[in-house]
Amino acid sequence: MKRILLLIAILASAGIMFFGNDPAQAFRGGGGRGGSQAATAIEPKGAILWEQLKKMDYKAKFKMWPGKTSLYQGTEPHGSLLTTYVNIPAFMNIVGKKGVLPEGSIVVKENYSADKKLMSVTVMYKVRAYNPDAGDWFWAKYAPDGKVEAEGKVEACIKCHSVKKDNDYIYTGSLK
Repeated sequence: MKRILLLIAILASAGIMFFGNDPAQAFRGGGGRGGSQAATAIEPKGAILWEQLKKMDYKAKFKMWPGKTSLYQGTEPHGSLLTTYVNIPAFMNIVGKKGVLPEGSIVVKENYSADKKLMSVTVMYKVRAYNPDAGDWFWAKYAPDGKVEAEGKVEACIKCHSVKKDNDYIYTGSLK
């Protein structure tokens, strides 16, 4: 019995270390404890999404795309070097090879020049019934200071990513 209690305590501690003080926050994409994802969903607006990403501290609380490292080789239009972060629901579906990312998934791509200067941050955020013709993705592009440069149903993003429609509009890696 003591061993079981010790194991539970160790697992709980590991969960706090992995997820921080609010493990549910990484799943919901923000908000406090309790409540449903729908109740705490981020409004699909560029400035609001950016503020929530900063508040969530995505670099610390999100995971890097599985199999990718910081500053991996990129392609245009994103940049010479990329670092891609995903929230926990997206991460779980990526490693589980589910073939599609769930509602509430957030993919944050930091776009760097060859000399490692941050040029922009691009974000894909999956929102229920937002744009069924394009995988329900909300698209955003930010300057390094967080100024919104593009947001919403961004035609250029959708047009380029539609080539990967069978991979839920994702280029970074296979979801299957």
